[in-house]
Amino acid sequence: MDALAFLLHLLNQITPLEESEQELIAKSFKPLSLKKGEYFLQSGEVNKHVGFLAKGLVRYFVFKDHDESTFIFTKEGEFIADYQSFNNNTKSVQNIQAIEDCELLVIDYKSVQNVFNTTKNGNLIGRLIVEHRFDVMVHQLLAIYMQNHEERYQSFVTHYSDLNQRIPQYLIASYVGVKPESLSRIRRRFAKGVS
Repeated sequence: MDALAFLLHLLNQITPLEESEQELIAKSFKPLSLKKGEYFLQSGEVNKHVGFLAKGLVRYFVFKDHDESTFIFTKEGEFIADYQSFNNNTKSVQNIQAIEDCELLVIDYKSVQNVFNTTKNGNLIGRLIVEHRFDVMVHQLLAIYMQNHEERYQSFVTHYSDLNQRIPQYLIASYVGVKPESLSRIRRRFAKGVS
């Protein structure tokens, strides 16, 4: 399934789209490729596009005490953006980086507003996507403040079990909030506890 077909299939699962809506959406999104290591967004920039990740994997991270602190991984079939920066045209503190080669479809602010204002289902789709991303962000924020390192690793295993082989260990350590050698110890304790 190509990127546009994937996007339209996903949106039609949220709510059935009229033919004219599908045509407008198809016209509004543009393809973008990112190589592994390239950025969709860097801190200090204004987020100008929302991306639909058709293939690949990205991470969201911030700098905390000069170290990178990863707080979300996002895979194909999901939308990526710093929505606060996108909606308010303000500089982001987040970084969104490809950790695999990625194929995306991107849409700019003006085109998003056009979809919202000229289609029957645009506002509903937009609201549900943003609500989903908000839920993910709140969950991650609470996890950072309420979970110890072992609980955070357990959360990673639970929420990203399908991505475990795709994410390098040093990025999993960044997500958990420990150095890679500490992650190895946590994983060993975890393996003993569940075996």
